[in-house]
Amino acid sequence: MKLSRNSSLLLFIPALLFMSIPLYGLVTAVSQSLSDSGTWTFDYYRQLFQSERFMASLWFSLRTSLAATLLSIILGMAFTRFFHTLLEKMAPRLTVWIPMLFPHFVWGYMVILLLSETGVLSQLALLTGGIADTDEFPILTRDPYGIGIILTYVWKEVPLVILMLLPVYTSIRPEYYALVDTLGGTAWNRFFTVEVPHLLPVLIETILIVFSFTLSAYEVPAMLGTTFPEMISVLSYDWFYGSSWEDRPLAFASMVCVSFLLLVVSLLMYLYLNKARWRAMRGSRS
Repeated sequence: MKLSRNSSLLLFIPALLFMSIPLYGLVTAVSQSLSDSGTWTFDYYRQLFQSERFMASLWFSLRTSLAATLLSIILGMAFTRFFHTLLEKMAPRLTVWIPMLFPHFVWGYMVILLLSETGVLSQLALLTGGIADTDEFPILTRDPYGIGIILTYVWKEVPLVILMLLPVYTSIRPEYYALVDTLGGTAWNRFFTVEVPHLLPVLIETILIVFSFTLSAYEVPAMLGTTFPEMISVLSYDWFYGSSWEDRPLAFASMVCVSFLLLVVSLLMYLYLNKARWRAMRGSRS
């Protein structure tokens, strides 16, 4: 028994070593953002929140990431809900998951090739007489609304949502639906009383994964974004690798703020899940 317990503890060593890398980066970023010539200061954070460029970038990043996350969740959940029986077969499941095999920047290039003003759809519209000139084609890439960024992330993240939700839908017993039908329930009753309690933990986990990635990723916003407003990751990159050495602490401060925001969101969702589980346990006991 003692040997087995020690072996289990040894399994945590690789995880701890792996987690030490981002932890070291976070500690370094915090120390660099609070230090000025060896003295502690909050001046960089004050400059940050007084910067019009940073506030515009923060709002643009939150809006774009939230839109991409919600669209990915809605489309992925709807697709899984209506086609989960078909996805139990190997060929359809592999077809849906093909986008996951390629990096995000590949799909970013695909969006540029398809939706740019000189892309495939623009040329088809020009050939069919839909538009008289390519300038009439709507701007869907490198636009100030982040449409190209959102489309790229939705295209890439919907298969991830399907991957996360498919095991949940396949584990729901048909008897639960039959019970709701017997009691005269509607399709909405079936969804909220049967599916939502099963989906909620996985949905929250998936939302956190997608939102955290889209908020902090760099390559897609760098390809498909504008110079103003830019995603917070692009702005931090410019500050860190820019010509002015004085902007580097601002880059650390901005990424610390993003990390703190994601930490707070994760904590709130964790508390919400625990509260829901506690209510379910109390309901089952009563």
